[in-house]
Amino acid sequence: MKIVLIIISIIFLAGIIAFFVLGQMSQSGKANGIIEGKLSKCPDKPNCICTEFEADLTHYIEPIAYSPRTPSEVLTRLKNSIAEMGGSIRTEKGNYLAATFTSSFFRFADDLEIRVDTDQQMIHFRSASRVGYSDRGVNKKRIEQLINLYDTK
Repeated sequence: MKIVLIIISIIFLAGIIAFFVLGQMSQSGKANGIIEGKLSKCPDKPNCICTEFEADLTHYIEPIAYSPRTPSEVLTRLKNSIAEMGGSIRTEKGNYLAATFTSSFFRFADDLEIRVDTDQQMIHFRSASRVGYSDRGVNKKRIEQLINLYDTK
């Protein structure tokens, strides 16, 4: 019985260490950026959500309209909302914005990308985990929270 308890403790400790290692590994990545004028497609994992590809029902969420604001007003409001949510802006280039959110305990990094489509007057979002398979809906909730904050400002 004592050996079983020791083995279970070792397996538990190894799992915790593995999560810390994955969290550290995620810190070295970066957002994908704009590819052919759009945010990149989500990989075939449930830890990503994106407004760009309506046919991808697993990862799709609706973009939001921004009229009558200007793109710079939109980006300013989004940056303020991201800061309020605890994110860090990493890239701002034209109508594109990339931010990183880091979980508090294991330090997993997730990328949030935003593209303001001036032709359609829409705001597109992509939020994805850098490592792992499932995110338990965290990225979708992040976009929904950001949209709610944006709408209330």
